[in-house]
Amino acid sequence: MPVIVTLDIMLARRKMKARDLAQRIGLSETQLSLLRTGKVRGMRFDTLSKLCAVLECTPGDLLDYRYDEADLAAAAVEEV
Repeated sequence: MPVIVTLDIMLARRKMKARDLAQRIGLSETQLSLLRTGKVRGMRFDTLSKLCAVLECTPGDLLDYRYDEADLAAAAVEEV
């Protein structure tokens, strides 16, 4: 998947522990860990908003995108 979660970078910049962030946004440490490692397929906008508010950043600071031609091909197949 070409969407990469860069939450760990922002945590380091803010000198914040994942445990503290999880408490402040109302997620379990397990859920946050899965998000940090990119093992989730999606995230609610509400969760993203809370992350941005607590970390004082934008969604672009937490997510990155790497072009993958395979995803474009998969999208074309889904349209048919």
